[in-house]
Amino acid sequence: MGETPHRSADAGTGGTRVTQSHERPAGASARVAEAPVSTRSPGGTELGGGGALPRSRKFGAERAFRGLTLAAGTAVLVIIAAIAIFLVAKAVPALRANTENFWSYEGWSPNEPQPKFGIGALAFGTVLSSALALLIAVPVALGIALYLSHYAPRRLGTALGFLVDLLAAVPSVVFGLWGRDVFSSPVADFSVWLNQHFGWIPLFGGDGPFGASIMLGALVLAIMVLPIITSLSREVFLQTPTANEEAALALGATRWEMLRTAVLPYGRPGIIAAMMLGLGRALGETIALALTLGITFNISFNLIQNGGNTIAANIANAFGEANETGRGALIASGLVLFAITLIVNITARAIIYRRREFTESAA
Repeated sequence: MGETPHRSADAGTGGTRVTQSHERPAGASARVAEAPVSTRSPGGTELGGGGALPRSRKFGAERAFRGLTLAAGTAVLVIIAAIAIFLVAKAVPALRANTENFWSYEGWSPNEPQPKFGIGALAFGTVLSSALALLIAVPVALGIALYLSHYAPRRLGTALGFLVDLLAAVPSVVFGLWGRDVFSSPVADFSVWLNQHFGWIPLFGGDGPFGASIMLGALVLAIMVLPIITSLSREVFLQTPTANEEAALALGATRWEMLRTAVLPYGRPGIIAAMMLGLGRALGETIALALTLGITFNISFNLIQNGGNTIAANIANAFGEANETGRGALIASGLVLFAITLIVNITARAIIYRRREFTESAA
């Protein structure tokens, strides 16, 4: 009498056994199991601790997918190397027969008994027309992408986005014919106006004629690469975290300040990638420039006089009449275009990689 009974695990009994939960000291983990847990795997082997992870299958789906992707990547490198080897093998005989300096000579006469041809004027025209097209297209494309992603109503932005994407499906020959037969007249009138008012600038000098010029070709190229840059930039802008935009607006930023401080910096790598894709399209364009340029072989910064030529356009115009040496010369010019495109893509990847490293280190 007067003794305190022991606490029991069963409320219905007055036994003296103390439960395991009361035997554990205060603060002990509640995950201690009352019943022993089997530590044997289904195969009968003993597992230590919390149990070993099951071994991956020797020939599973993951291993097969890894091998497939490795084979695809290797195949791309092999194809690029094979293209380079083919171009070099076909170009060497023509380069040996050339009687002029291939890098500095501005003419193109590989079909003569004494072949003489050079890549200087063609490479210059290719780079100039592509750079001018990019200079025209990028601001317009970014403006359209920002409007579609952050200003236009949702339905209108979606509909206009589909229309912009459809422009990328128009064949280049259609752009070339339109530029030659329809767009050349207003460009010629604009060139005359530039010559009258700004003729003291070497870019707009000369006595004419005007029309089939680098400016016409660059404008047509700009229209052709506009859908690519716009579509990719719009998708990048739509991926901007909403928290970044709301934080800028909460700090009192206007809509443009929010775009300038939150959207454009976040999408800079994507913008660079879109620009490089557009530049690659411009560098390799053939038919549109063959129909809109004046096809001359000289190095000139004049943008409005008839003239200009590119590597791809020259291949399209001259391949049908070329003899064996002429075809080798055209293949040699194609090798130079191949090298230019490769350098542009490597540079773009390096810029994006460095930008990504900077962003990750800043985060």
